[in-house]
Amino acid sequence: MKAGQIVKSTAGRDKNTFFVVTEVVGTYAVICDGKHRPLEKPKMKKLKHLSETAYTADLDQVKTNKEFRRVLHRFNFE
Repeated sequence: MKAGQIVKSTAGRDKNTFFVVTEVVGTYAVICDGKHRPLEKPKMKKLKHLSETAYTADLDQVKTNKEFRRVLHRFNFE
């Protein structure tokens, strides 16, 4: 798992929700989605509770909460 990767939560109250990994710290990933978990208040979630997808987001171009929501829209609503 690496920064910029789009992942799906497999456990917890946010189960089946997609997030973007902003950073990996040991066995945890720092994730945000721009709405419930904005950039100002990201969530640390264990890697074993996340499912990887084949998609990535370019973190150099995605810098605001609105852009995170736009990237994740097709995953959360399709």
